[in-house]
Amino acid sequence: MHTQLITYFMEIIKHSAEIISTKDQIILTLLKELNKLTPFEYEPTPEEPISLDYQKLVIDTPPIFEFIEKLDYKILLAKHNYDKGKPLKPVSRHEGSTPVAKDLCCARCNAPSDYLYANNGSGGQYKCKVCDCNFHKNNKFRKQVAFKCPYCHGHLDHIKTRDDFDVHKCRNKQCSLYVRNLANMTKAEKQLYKDAPHEFKLHYIYRSFKVDFVPLSKQLPDKPIVDLSRIQSSPQTLGLVLTYFVNYAMSARSTSAIMKDVHNIKISRQTVLNYANALKPVLDYFNQHYPYELSGQYCGDETYLRIKGKWHYLCFFFDAVKKIFLAYPISKNRDTKLAIEAIDDLLNKLPLIPSVPENSHELKLIVDGNPIYLLAQQFFAEHKIHFDIKQVIGLTNKDDTSKEYRPLKNVIERVNRAYKTNIRHFFGFGSLTGAQAFTTLFVTFFNFLRPHSALDGKSPVMIEELADPQIMPSRWVKLIKYAQDFAVTQNLHTT
Repeated sequence: MHTQLITYFMEIIKHSAEIISTKDQIILTLLKELNKLTPFEYEPTPEEPISLDYQKLVIDTPPIFEFIEKLDYKILLAKHNYDKGKPLKPVSRHEGSTPVAKDLCCARCNAPSDYLYANNGSGGQYKCKVCDCNFHKNNKFRKQVAFKCPYCHGHLDHIKTRDDFDVHKCRNKQCSLYVRNLANMTKAEKQLYKDAPHEFKLHYIYRSFKVDFVPLSKQLPDKPIVDLSRIQSSPQTLGLVLTYFVNYAMSARSTSAIMKDVHNIKISRQTVLNYANALKPVLDYFNQHYPYELSGQYCGDETYLRIKGKWHYLCFFFDAVKKIFLAYPISKNRDTKLAIEAIDDLLNKLPLIPSVPENSHELKLIVDGNPIYLLAQQFFAEHKIHFDIKQVIGLTNKDDTSKEYRPLKNVIERVNRAYKTNIRHFFGFGSLTGAQAFTTLFVTFFNFLRPHSALDGKSPVMIEELADPQIMPSRWVKLIKYAQDFAVTQNLHTT
């Protein structure tokens, strides 16, 4: 009975779809009647798109760096003995006093635990009798430099540890920045601040990076896993494999099958992957070091891909006018280091980079609202490399920046879709090496071989040596030869 009624109602809905103004009301009315027949179902309610306001990351000005001199307790003890005429005695502990771990040493002069007081009981602060230093396990004296607030000159407290950086905060309630931010809050915001202080940023905050990364350091090509000079197939066969595998986005298995079925050439699936892995180092070096002619309109975004069943992230940077891929690092985390690597790849291709903050407006990078780009901007600024970040946030233009730069953001979104279209038949990659190899091949194809409608059917980078062959397999072979010669020439110049 219920099946017949549901079928009847669906027919009514189908015929009522032409009545646009009353369609939603008819559907809700019929669903209410169905709910009476199926009491375990919840009545659906129309949902509006959810737009959540969130706190945008704010990067404060750099702190005051206080360089701290490390001391040697042996020299200090000898000096005390010379000045006072008697040795400095270890700490005399009272019965019931807080013990000090035997393996604990002074963070500044390295004095052993015999010379250390538990300065605040079990609170974790210690005082050294030799150098008169107060310290904690994570105290500033364990570093060669301490951070001080530029507004009140108070020492910053280490409050959080992240994978790529440590977070330091000024807790001084008399700090001029805190006082000013608190005074600028409305009455409603002050009330909300009492209930949810984490939603506001009033104190000075600094992030000290732990990323082991040297900006603008160009690398030589890696040694390939498979020696391309020892493959048994002809160059034309290699060109055919790459055409099917990259240009037409066929999986390695499908490429192997079509080579057998159409060309009567036996190429295994693993051989296809070996070819990609062998080409990755030389083509990656070629992509990263080729002298591109760029427009100055750069946009970036992250996309995701599966490797061994787990999500990984790929960060693209792209010349929106010239249609050239400029960066494409892959990481298992969508973190600051990924953004740093991507921006560094971009900067390595630019002829001029602003070296003073006043000229940062000369280089603009268009990205989304992900805070990793602002943190990367801070990292490069500490290395005297300056540029401006323009964040296009959300799907609607709620600010002037989003309205002005939305077209460039849309360009990188389309590029992401083009890449995702090419990998959708793979159902994920079996290894990080395989993902990097295919991405390198895709970028090479996109930059140097793929015709683009916005460029009158030309590829983004036109190389005279590749203009002759019209057949794509031959163009692949010529490009590989050109890239190999390019890498050899560059290495000779650098050595």
